[in-house]
Amino acid sequence: MNTLFLKKIDAIIGSGLTHLLTRPAPMDSPPTDVRRLLLIRPGGIGDAVLLVPVLRALRRRWPEAKLHVLAERRNAAVFGMCPDVDAVFRYDKPKELLTALGGRYDVVIDSEQWHTLSAVIGRLIRSSVKIGFATNARKKLFNGPVAYGQRAYEAESFLDLLRPLGFDSSKDLQIPFLEIDPAVQGRAGELLGDLHNKSFVVLFPGASIPERRWGAENFKAVANALVEKGVPVVVVGGREDVAEGTKIVTGAGGLNLAGRASLPETAAVIARCAVLVSGDSGVLHLAVGLGRPTVSLFGPGIAEKWAPRGERHIVFRRDFPCSPCTRFGYTPPCPINARCLAEILPEEVSVAVGRLLVKLEAKNEGLSIGR
Repeated sequence: MNTLFLKKIDAIIGSGLTHLLTRPAPMDSPPTDVRRLLLIRPGGIGDAVLLVPVLRALRRRWPEAKLHVLAERRNAAVFGMCPDVDAVFRYDKPKELLTALGGRYDVVIDSEQWHTLSAVIGRLIRSSVKIGFATNARKKLFNGPVAYGQRAYEAESFLDLLRPLGFDSSKDLQIPFLEIDPAVQGRAGELLGDLHNKSFVVLFPGASIPERRWGAENFKAVANALVEKGVPVVVVGGREDVAEGTKIVTGAGGLNLAGRASLPETAAVIARCAVLVSGDSGVLHLAVGLGRPTVSLFGPGIAEKWAPRGERHIVFRRDFPCSPCTRFGYTPPCPINARCLAEILPEEVSVAVGRLLVKLEAKNEGLSIGR
């Protein structure tokens, strides 16, 4: 099942079943003896990455519990970077979905923010505690409903899902929170070649929608500026980013790994970099989870919710009356060609990267291997 098909199922079936299903029995108090937990995470890479602190907090609280995840093809690999997960089932593989549906759990947490099908699945799975965001009609399917806001950092919103379990979630965002398998680290070293033990900057030109793409020409200008200063650049991305990656490194030099590395291998490359430059993307959140500094470019997305926090991260955005325009996970087509992103200049991004590199050098953090 592809993503579009899942969304159609959600719109047609999920909403109807939400109204038909009954409310679960009330939860009188937070559970104490928890042995099996299931977290549901449909959606993209970024949401999956920012959910990992929840998994790690659950493992710290219940070290002997079985911790399972119900994910999708496009984000399942993220949970391989969290050693606390015991099993990952695929939402879009019928056999694996049926396995999850047939399971029995003490706690089921649905981390989807808006759509209803995952809440329906969580309601159907046998468990005494059902937790999820109370953003619409889906709230009736939980006995641990949790408020959701548009302005809170998304990793913190996910940690709020632990409040019905008695957690003080403000203490649970510990960075870094992703781990790379040693075998994957080795493959990343092979991909990097001569750069495997050098400091370099990673550029990610990709995005899930056109309105979040800054453009190959802008990334190429940043690459040129960095290479002129003796800073190597590496481009990462999927197969859809190969042509842009080639354009970015042609002339200036650099290494184009777009389309050549799996998601875990891409994460391993980022774990070795000095700085990542990226738009609003799942790859940006990978860098955060690996503890790497970033320069990020925000246009239609809500920076307060999705941009990295702290002095190791520099966020660019342009304020327009219409931006940010993303709401409830949807970005409308832009009639002014995403000027909120297009007007961010390569020169200021290059300067920002330089500032971070100087700061890292002063702290002897210019190279990170094996995080």
